[in-house]
Amino acid sequence: GEAVRNHWGIENSVHWVLDIAFREDESRIRAGHAPENLAALRHIALNLLKKDKSFKGSIKTKRLNAAMDVEYLQEVVFS
Repeated sequence: GEAVRNHWGIENSVHWVLDIAFREDESRIRAGHAPENLAALRHIALNLLKKDKSFKGSIKTKRLNAAMDVEYLQEVVFS
């Protein structure tokens, strides 16, 4: 039972967020090393956004704010 709970904990904390906030399942990138490279970049972005405590909001909202506000983006990346 514990192994199943651990699996679903990972599914709910990482994969679900990548599916919803980054729309990873809808990605049409399939050639060469591009899928692995973009998955790595998505994970880095997710970790940076989770680490940021300066703005209270969902990962999707933080991502939108980082796209619209260069100062917030710098704060997320360099903090």
